[in-house]
Order: sequence, then C-alpha cells, then structure tokens
Amino acid sequence: MSKLPDFEALAIFAKVVELRSFAAAATELALSKATVSKAVSRLEDRLGARLFNRTSRRLALTDAGQKLSERAARLLADGEAAENEALAQSVTPRGLVRLAVPMTFGVKSVAPLLPEFLEKYPEVSIDLHLSDATVDLIGEGFDAGLRIARLPDSSLIARRLCPMPRYTVAAPSYLKRYGRPTHPMHLAEHKCFGYAYLPTAGVWHYTNAAGEQASVRPAGQLRVNNGEALLPAVVAGLGIADLPDFIIGEAIARGEVEVILKGWKQPEAAVHLVTPPGGPRPARVEVLADFLAKHFVKGRRR
Repeated sequence: MSKLPDFEALAIFAKVVELRSFAAAATELALSKATVSKAVSRLEDRLGARLFNRTSRRLALTDAGQKLSERAARLLADGEAAENEALAQSVTPRGLVRLAVPMTFGVKSVAPLLPEFLEKYPEVSIDLHLSDATVDLIGEGFDAGLRIARLPDSSLIARRLCPMPRYTVAAPSYLKRYGRPTHPMHLAEHKCFGYAYLPTAGVWHYTNAAGEQASVRPAGQLRVNNGEALLPAVVAGLGIADLPDFIIGEAIARGEVEVILKGWKQPEAAVHLVTPPGGPRPARVEVLADFLAKHFVKGRRR
C-alpha cells in the first residue's frame, strides 16, 4: 500500500454515497461513469472489501461502506472547504452558488433579479432551491439561504436585508358575514387558515401599543405548506389568514382583503441572508450577498 491514501477515490466514493448513484456522481463531478466506477473499484481493491451491493435498480452500502462513508464525506467536505477558501481570494467570482429560498418569495422577488446577476457575473452559476421548509444549509450543502422570520440563535452567519411585516387579513365578504375581530382572542371564534412552517407551529402572537400580549391557536378548514396557496380561499371569503407582505400586499392594495386587528402587531420579522459559519465566504457567495442586499435593503420587494 502506498503511503498516501487514495484521496481521489475516497472523494468520488463520498459523492456516490451522497447522490446514491454512480451516474449522478459522474455528472456532478464532470467525469465519465466509467471513471467513477473504476475509482470505487480501486478503493475496494485497496481496502479488500466491497463497499456497495449493486443491482440494476438499487445501490446499497455494505457494512464496510457504511463505516467508511462518514469519514469519506468529511474528507470531501474538507477538500471542498479548502478549495472554497482559495477561490474566495480570487479576483473574479466564479463557480456554483447553491441558494435556498422560500417558494413564493423566490419566485416573486428573487428569480426576477437573477438575469441581471447572471449577466453581471458570467462565471457564476446559481442552483436555486425553492421550498418553504427550513433547510439544513450545512447538512444539505447549501452556500446560502434567505429566511423570512425572527431568527433563532444559531451558528449560521446572518445578514438582515429588509423588514417583512405580516398582516392578519380577511375578505370584505367574510367580515360582512361573520363580523370583524377586534382582539386576537376573538380569532378562536372564527374560521382561520393555517401555515405549516410558522416558528411556533399553529400559534399566532400579537402585541398592542400598551404592551399587552396575546397568543391564539386558531383553527379552520385549510392548512398549507406554502402561504400563497391560502390566497384563493381568503379572497373567496372563506376564512382569515396571517400572511407576510410579499404574499398579501397586492391583494390588500386591490381591496380584495382587508387588514384586521390594526391595533395589534405581529413579532417583527425580516428577510435575512444566512450562510454557514467558518472562514471567509467564497467570492461567488459574497457578490451574490451584496447584490441581493443592494436590491432588498432599501425597502420591501413584493
């Protein structure tokens, strides 16, 4: 056995484990499938153990492969981090940025900005992941994410871009039929729609100018994992919803819904850019952060 480990084969093995596919690993690494297969075979020969059980439809780790996979994944991550730190010193930003963004905000407010960014930085590519679920940036390999909330304490590095107020709203037809709540606790008597990814699941929190606080767990016929999906039912007068400005702002302006509980405020929220901790950010991530800040920091975008 040579003195140095087969770092290349270990890194390729880690990528196959991550993607659960030789073909997918080959595509992501810009290698041929044969090269990927040979690297894994080389590693198996070196270790004297089979790492995968392979069939035409399934790829599963053996016990030996399972034990090796965690160390190989750390090796790959360390190697990528070393390269990222080197790239961070590059004068010209280049490479792939994996960006996680809430679904509707991403479609309405981020995607329209990307053509300008891509034209300005032709050597930077964007992998835009749209989901309202809070992704694990580190565990899932994202370079950055946008989060719209009051951020909990965490190891992530956060940059506040702009405020994002929330409004409790109902259609005029609903208010005419069921009456207008004047206190948050009245919501318990109304039809309210739920959003799956609230920081405190199913609970709406309010504070008034006198400092009085109220928390209510409203109930209704509809619960969603994307806030925009509530709009048709709210506009149709079927219930009350609590939504951020980028989703409900235009409907308020058109008079399709009205803000209720105006004397009460929700906890302050904002759009934050979050990145994993440790070391300088790669230049490609830094220029994207500055670009988004430029467009969002001066005010809200719907």
